[in-house]
Amino acid sequence: MEKCFNNFPKVFCFSSIKKWPDSRKLDRPLRTLRKKKFIKGSPEKGFSLTLSGKQKAEEITKIFKQETLKI
Repeated sequence: MEKCFNNFPKVFCFSSIKKWPDSRKLDRPLRTLRKKKFIKGSPEKGFSLTLSGKQKAEEITKIFKQETLKI
């Protein structure tokens, strides 16, 4: 969380207290990914992609490579 907050403080802060990180902004998406079995691990030990998570990441990568930027 610390690295996310330090790199993107506006995204990962509390809406009312800008200088404090809000861990819920990472916790909820991580729980969703774990529930879908795309990741395994814990905040203490770290996370890694499962086989299905790697496959999904590759699918998303292909989609982004095929799209053209619209300005």
